[in-house]
Amino acid sequence: MAGERVGLLIEGPGGPGVLHQLTGVIARHEGDISLVEILENAPERSRIYFEVELPGLPDALVGELQGLPIVRSVTLTETFQKIYGKRVIIMGGGAQVGQVAIGAISEADRHNIRGEHISVDTIPLVGEQALAAAVRAVARLPRAKALVLAGSLMGGEIERAVREVRQQGLLVISLNMAGSVPEAADFVVTDPVQAGVMAVMAVADTAKFDPARLKRRVF
Repeated sequence: MAGERVGLLIEGPGGPGVLHQLTGVIARHEGDISLVEILENAPERSRIYFEVELPGLPDALVGELQGLPIVRSVTLTETFQKIYGKRVIIMGGGAQVGQVAIGAISEADRHNIRGEHISVDTIPLVGEQALAAAVRAVARLPRAKALVLAGSLMGGEIERAVREVRQQGLLVISLNMAGSVPEAADFVVTDPVQAGVMAVMAVADTAKFDPARLKRRVF
């Protein structure tokens, strides 16, 4: 595991300064924290998960962490990237989301059998403000690589949110729907099952599909 990213699940009592003490130890071992999640935070028990890039083996770091009075246990784990891999997010109307998911899950299975790790997340949502907030939140989700907007009418604030997350590097695919969102997306797919397939192909290393080489935007 030398020079690799490792996962660390640390358990102990909660309270002010816990995170500061843990990150101080990680810094002393030249660890570069790439992800931190507070899974549980109560006075009697806290669980904090780190993903850390280390220049060497994690044994010394784990030993010093276990020596802290605030730490009850330290568990080395596989990283989320290694287990769940890249994420495709599908949101919009329930029926359309379900159809896109059929295509995405089927295609992800094909690539995961060949060594990929691609996971598919769905959330049925309605309402301009709710969808716009959800679109913006995707850019903050770890490992999210593509967003599929599945609905019959989206525009306004949702369109502005789509343009924002695209500027942050997120691939956005839209179903062919009413409203201005299709104009803001990277490309538009009429068939929802095919939209799911193309989203997975676009993020898979084992596929040869490159959205940047598309000569048209609507399919």
